Amino acid sequence: MDKSEFDTFCAGLTATFHVVQWGGSTVWKVGTDTRSKVFAIAGWGTGATPAYTFKVSAVAYEMLCQEPGLRPAPYLASRGMKWIQHYGHPGLDDADLRAYLSESHRLVSLGFPRALRDRLGLD
Repeated sequence: MDKSEFDTFCAGLTATFHVVQWGGSTVWKVGTDTRSKVFAIAGWGTGATPAYTFKVSAVAYEMLCQEPGLRPAPYLASRGMKWIQHYGHPGLDDADLRAYLSESHRLVSLGFPRALRDRLGLD
C-alpha cells in the first residue's frame, strides 16, 4: 500500500481527518476538531517503503511485534502503549493492513464517551 492508498483508506473511515505534524508525518485522527484521538500515522520511514503506525489489541501486539517488517512503534510502545509500526517487507499485505487500520480506528473510538460515539456514528 502506498501513501496515497493509505490516505484514501483512512479518509473513508467514519469521522476521520488528518493533520501534518511531528516532522512531516501524516497523522490520522478520529473525532472532531475539538476532541480527537490519533488512530494511524504515516511517515518516519526510510527508503521507498513508508512506515505506517497503528493501535492494536494486546494479543495482536504480541503476535505482530515478532513479524518481519513490523515492530513495536517507536516512542508509543516504549511508553506501554500497544502500537505497531509497519516499516518494511514483508510486513502486512494490503488487506491485512486495512483490517488493522480499521481495528485501530475502532479501538481508539472506544475511548470516547458513548454520547459522542453516537453523535459521530462510530457504533
